[in-house]
Amino acid sequence: MKRIIAITLSALLLAVSQTSLAAGCIKGAVAGGVAGHVAGHHAIAGAVAGCVIGHHLATKAKDEQPHGHS
Repeated sequence: MKRIIAITLSALLLAVSQTSLAAGCIKGAVAGGVAGHVAGHHAIAGAVAGCVIGHHLATKAKDEQPHGHS
C-alpha cells in the first residue's frame, strides 16, 4: 500500500512539475521530507507538503518584489 502511494505521489509530482513551477519546491521538499521522517517515517507526505508550501512562499515572495518599472 505504501509503495502504491509513493509511486502515485511521485508520478503526480513529475506530471505537475515544470521549470516555472519548481521555484521553492526543492527546498521545501527536502525540509518537509526530513521533518516528516523525523516525525514518524512520513517522509513522502512531508516532502509533498513541503513542496506545496515552498512553492507558495516562493510565489508570494516573487509577487511582493518591486517590479522596477517606473
